[in-house]
Amino acid sequence: MANLQIKGMDDVLYAELKALASAENRSVSQQVLYLIRHWLSHQEAVQKSQSAAEVLLELSGSWQDDRDSEDIIEELKVGRVNSRKLTEGF
Repeated sequence: MANLQIKGMDDVLYAELKALASAENRSVSQQVLYLIRHWLSHQEAVQKSQSAAEVLLELSGSWQDDRDSEDIIEELKVGRVNSRKLTEGF
């Protein structure tokens, strides 16, 4: 079994770690192991999950259309309906 020694930890951080360990009824060593295991398992889940950009790309689609862009834009403009919500109020 490996041992780990941490050097250069400031007193405030160690006091916080010790207080957290005490609150969880663990030794400082047990608390450090718990935190490392928890962080590593969380990182694995994050790496497996999709980024927001990946989700957006998956939700958005694309289409194939043989018409040129001007024809598509004209169809969109013809299909618009004027709204009077802003002038008449909601």
